[in-house]
Amino acid sequence: MELRCNAFFTTPSILTRYPISFLISSIYPHPPHNTKKPSTYTCSCLSIFQIGTMKTSINLPNSYNKLIMEYPVGKEQSLELYSQKISNYCKKGSVDKAMLCISEMQAMGMSPNLFCYSCLIEALGSVGRTLEVEMIFQEMIFLGLRPNVGVFNALLRGFLRKGLYDLAHRGLMVMEELDVGRNRETFEIFLDYYVSARRLSDTWRIIGDMKKKGFRLNSYAYSRVIELYRDNGMWKKAMEIIGEVSEMGLPLDRRIYYSIIDTFGKYGELNEALEVLAKMRREGVVPDIMTWNSLIKWHCKAGEYMKALALFTDMQDEGLYPDPKIFTILISQLGDHGKWDLLKEHLQKMKRRGHKKSGAVYAVLVDIYGQFSRFQGAGDCISALRAEGVQMSSNIYSVMANAFAQQGLCEETVKVLQIMEAEGIEPNLIMLNILINAFGIAGRHLEALSVYDHIIESGISPDVFTYTTLMKAFIRSKKFTKVNEVVYEPGS
Repeated sequence: MELRCNAFFTTPSILTRYPISFLISSIYPHPPHNTKKPSTYTCSCLSIFQIGTMKTSINLPNSYNKLIMEYPVGKEQSLELYSQKISNYCKKGSVDKAMLCISEMQAMGMSPNLFCYSCLIEALGSVGRTLEVEMIFQEMIFLGLRPNVGVFNALLRGFLRKGLYDLAHRGLMVMEELDVGRNRETFEIFLDYYVSARRLSDTWRIIGDMKKKGFRLNSYAYSRVIELYRDNGMWKKAMEIIGEVSEMGLPLDRRIYYSIIDTFGKYGELNEALEVLAKMRREGVVPDIMTWNSLIKWHCKAGEYMKALALFTDMQDEGLYPDPKIFTILISQLGDHGKWDLLKEHLQKMKRRGHKKSGAVYAVLVDIYGQFSRFQGAGDCISALRAEGVQMSSNIYSVMANAFAQQGLCEETVKVLQIMEAEGIEPNLIMLNILINAFGIAGRHLEALSVYDHIIESGISPDVFTYTTLMKAFIRSKKFTKVNEVVYEPGS
């Protein structure tokens, strides 16, 4: 029996690895009973099926084979129970366990429903495993399940999170072919991408499309427009949007307040940012973690590290769990001023507050910056976090990789990416940008350029940070002619 990989979308995959639960399709010597369907059966699970017979594959780990073959006969679980299990696993981030449930269902002769596939696509997309997302989507189509707009939104979000713009655009074409209409969330997914990539014209185009479809701009859309003006250096124009929002009678919510505070902070108007925070609280709008992070970050950038620490304490007094991303900024800022005693003091305060896991991340990052000297490298740091019960996520991996990159430890940055990939979390554009930065700081512009070439070959759309980080790498290596080549690169 011939086996081959058959992806619904033909764009090359990011990674050359095969995940543990790799997906295959079988070509049968006899066509299926439904002659309208192709003779290729795509299976997203760990078992390979033939007509009327279930066989285990030699490619499967022994534990999976044993689990499938020893499944208790006569104790079949219902489709509803399986659906609930898959949903729970996906919510907890246990994607491989959810995939195993799909395998068990098909081994028992049950077909997963639309709900199961929807949960799985969203969970896989959130950790960047787009290869499996493509294959599962193809399987849905083959089985005759009609994807709704929610499935497509999860699909598009996963692709754009990886920077796979062409693949996401192709997904929109499939939506049109299947006559699935776009909803507000679909437009907002692309709005997020365009604003993050600082693509001003594309942002206004998607806003125009929203209006044509009858979607009135809400506070979320306006907040993204404010952020776009902010990132393009037009902060006064961003403030004019607030007047437009007020004239429409649209209440200022948490998202718009965050955008205003972040805009003031970026351009050094810290007193105004604090006044907006006070106004926000007076009106009963509770600041979220993004708002606190913004205030702490911009005070650090301005050298106001004592105020930044006071805001960090206020955030915890509000009962918010500290975001690991802000640790790197705090540690680097305090480290530059030699305030390591303050770092240790705040680490002890975090532990007393019960933020044990967050405190473990904080301690590891301090070690990376060279103060605690308890760990030797990326592997030891990750082992230490696991020993503290920290659930490793793409966010924490990115924070660690960025910390190593800022220290110029490019080999350790690569190790973080390798460990991350081995656990089934595919590196996205952010992680690859971090790797370019690590090589650039170390003066290894050729390696930085090779990462950029990998981004292009993988079908990922580089963003403004990719190009600026690559230019910085060339400037550090005094390759000024290469900088001009990047400036005039199509799409940069």
